[in-house]
Amino acid sequence: MIRWQKSTFSGGAAGNECVEVAGNDNELLLRESENPDQVLSPTRSGLAALIRHVRAVATPTR
Repeated sequence: MIRWQKSTFSGGAAGNECVEVAGNDNELLLRESENPDQVLSPTRSGLAALIRHVRAVATPTR
């Protein structure tokens, strides 16, 4: 059984605007709670690049 974990940055009053991550054997899994049947399996470096990009976009410039 896959145990999904919601991102602490996910939001939405209805609880359906969440990004979830899980580990299955030796792979990472991502899905959006609105569409849980569509699961992505990024590489570790791909996921790290995505996180760096999101942080860069979300961080306000000074």
